Amino acid sequence: MKCSVVICVYTEERWDDIRAAVESVEGQSRPAHELILVVDYNPDLHLRLKREYPHAIVVENAHEKGLSGGKNTGADVATGDIVVYLDDDAVADPGWLEALEEGFQDPAVVGVGGRTLPLWASGRRPRWYPYEFDWTVGCTYRGMPETRAPIRNVMGGNAAFRREVIGAVGGFRTGIGRSVQGKKSRPLGCEETEFCIRLSQSRPGSVMLYEPRAVIGHKVPAAREKFRYFRSRCYAEGLSKALVTASVGAGDGLSSERAHAMKTLPLGALRGLGDAVRGDVSGLGRAFAIVIGLAWTTWGYVVGTARMRMGGSS
Repeated sequence: MKCSVVICVYTEERWDDIRAAVESVEGQSRPAHELILVVDYNPDLHLRLKREYPHAIVVENAHEKGLSGGKNTGADVATGDIVVYLDDDAVADPGWLEALEEGFQDPAVVGVGGRTLPLWASGRRPRWYPYEFDWTVGCTYRGMPETRAPIRNVMGGNAAFRREVIGAVGGFRTGIGRSVQGKKSRPLGCEETEFCIRLSQSRPGSVMLYEPRAVIGHKVPAAREKFRYFRSRCYAEGLSKALVTASVGAGDGLSSERAHAMKTLPLGALRGLGDAVRGDVSGLGRAFAIVIGLAWTTWGYVVGTARMRMGGSS
């Protein structure tokens, strides 16, 4: 199989991160068929990347501004059998691409996602940060499978899809995931969740696969290590989930979230309290963060749903 790796970029402030991401792709044990850099409405960055990486395919976002538009542009340009997405602030292990590719040996598999580990700016994980909420920083979280297994959706910063299915179902929808448009800036997400569910609904029997051997490190800036960001990200996730359920229905749109909220999170809170009893005072912080995280996510979902019913925007 031929793999086209797509990295969506938007700001020169991440220049060093972009370079690290590109270098990690160039260092793969199984080379990519092509590297595509999609620039989101930033002409200066587009020209700089074309000069820096003449061997790569550097294009401007041809769709609506935002991450979904960038991903769709990458899929449009790609010529490989598989379109692989890597975040611009992530670095892939040398065997990452090979592991993703091997997940497609089963013809039923249409998407494969890998394991994403946080690279904390401070050099160490904040002691209060619950592993169950690592999704708030774009990483694999406690509650996901520990071995290769089918899942409902992959995480967008470390994911691969058969190229033909992306366009066949209309690509990634704008208005759900991250975008820099508008006056308000919220850490929204879920564009890959909605896409995966819509893909599975349109192609019964298709499989999304989690492959933990496909490892990347995702950089977590200092601002995202703060409780303020954690709370804001949870609320934004609730807003995004309201948009997802409006698109694909609450049954599929919230199936994984219900299981996570009913089983994984209560166990995590109890684990934190148990750690506190055994002398790890930070366990109280993790238990508290789980409760607040669940409450803020739920509140965001309620607000997002209400606004849509009233015809407003989230």
